[in-house]
Amino acid sequence: MRFTTLAVAIAILALVGCSSGSTDSGDGNREKARKEKRHKQREREVAKAEAPAQPEASPAAEEVVVATFVYDATGKRDPFRSYQWERPDRQDKDLRGPLEQFDLNQLAVVAVVWATGNARALIQDPSGQSYIIGEGARVGKNEGKVVRIDDNLVVVKETYVDYMGERTMKNVELQIRRTEGG
Repeated sequence: MRFTTLAVAIAILALVGCSSGSTDSGDGNREKARKEKRHKQREREVAKAEAPAQPEASPAAEEVVVATFVYDATGKRDPFRSYQWERPDRQDKDLRGPLEQFDLNQLAVVAVVWATGNARALIQDPSGQSYIIGEGARVGKNEGKVVRIDDNLVVVKETYVDYMGERTMKNVELQIRRTEGG
């Protein structure tokens, strides 16, 4: 686009230079000055048409306005924390572990490590999958919770709801099976 404008300007200058054929220096100079003035005015119009529109600046509008931005994080998630651990839409009861899908009589205690300060037990489900649990772990369909791990047994406190709607607590002992068959 600029190349085209430059080519048009050169062509106009060439025509202006060739067309002044008068030998009268006074009238010729005036005529030449008028043509140059018209040519410059055309060049300004062409340049204005090609240039993007810019608002005209007045002397009062030259003040510099500095905008400050303040970030407000209230109600927004921290972008550096994992979304996986922040799920407010789920309730604690909705999160059921794999051992809460079975009755206690379906689970078997395979091994116990109890001589340490933090006792652990190895529990096996009916499919053969093994899980390591500690005190406070949730086990069984009836909201069971491991309350104690001893030498060869795991004590689970389960909550039962009877036919009257009353909740009763019961301790169930899961023992290591020493031998099977015989």
